[in-house]
Amino acid sequence: MRVLLLGGTWFLGRHVAERLVQRDDAILLAHRGSPRSSPAVPGEHLYGERRDLARHAARIKEFAPDAVVDTCAFTAADVDAVLPVLPEVPTVVLSSQDVYEAYTGLRCGRELSPLPLTEDSPLRRDRYPYRGAGHPDVPDDYDKLDVEERWLPRGAVVLRLPLIYGPYDWQRREEPILRRVRAGRARIPIGAANLLWTRCHVDDVATGVLAALDNRAVAGQAINLGETSTATIGTWFRQILSAAGSSAELVQVPDRALPHDLALSGAQAQHLLVSVTRAQSLLGWTAGDPAERVADSVRWHLAHAPADVWTDADTAADEAALA
Repeated sequence: MRVLLLGGTWFLGRHVAERLVQRDDAILLAHRGSPRSSPAVPGEHLYGERRDLARHAARIKEFAPDAVVDTCAFTAADVDAVLPVLPEVPTVVLSSQDVYEAYTGLRCGRELSPLPLTEDSPLRRDRYPYRGAGHPDVPDDYDKLDVEERWLPRGAVVLRLPLIYGPYDWQRREEPILRRVRAGRARIPIGAANLLWTRCHVDDVATGVLAALDNRAVAGQAINLGETSTATIGTWFRQILSAAGSSAELVQVPDRALPHDLALSGAQAQHLLVSVTRAQSLLGWTAGDPAERVADSVRWHLAHAPADVWTDADTAADEAALA
């Protein structure tokens, strides 16, 4: 196929692009060339701001895509800017499981939704969950609900994604544990660590994206992706330690004492545990073994450590929690 990727040079999009090229698809990556973008991602690169895509309408028409993958629609304006430019071809759009009301429950500490979450579970009634947070990578008008409401009527397949980990993860999901391993910490403070949050390795998610791209029968549907079995965040931390070859002890402390980067290990009233039955039945898709996937991810992140290092302030925060 000839596939137009909106984005495609960071984390998941990068893996999707590489997989498309491996199977001899031709790809055009339309992106703004941000500092996180890798020019090494294979394919032709079309540089420009997403909301100025109309300026490149002739190039997109010349490329004549058979399909579109939208990896970076975060707001209503992101979608409104590109819909008039894009051909009406099979499209896969990356969304998030933060569209569910359960995500509101997780943020406010209340149980709002029964589990597991299916594609028919209640969606968030509140909008713009990060407004005012000042997050450098998340605009105030971020809301995947706005994105879905614009793409689904056009027949796009919307993939609701879980917590994704693996090589090139710019959020470095395992880092709260790995940075302590690198610092030689023997004891690591955690909370109740009871949270069940569906996860998935980036390679498995990329496989799901390609499966949705190839299946015309799922047009206009939302589909959850994720691992079929989910351990608590405490067990996940232990898997990370084991994969890193660390004998560090996880020590439970009061939630109020937790260092900020371990706050997610506090006691949680609402979980984000999703059912992937629809993905299995309609796409024939399933994820790999979580323990093997965690080990693969940890190996990569140990070999590609971030520039920041453990500080005296970090030590003080951990020691205060352990005390």
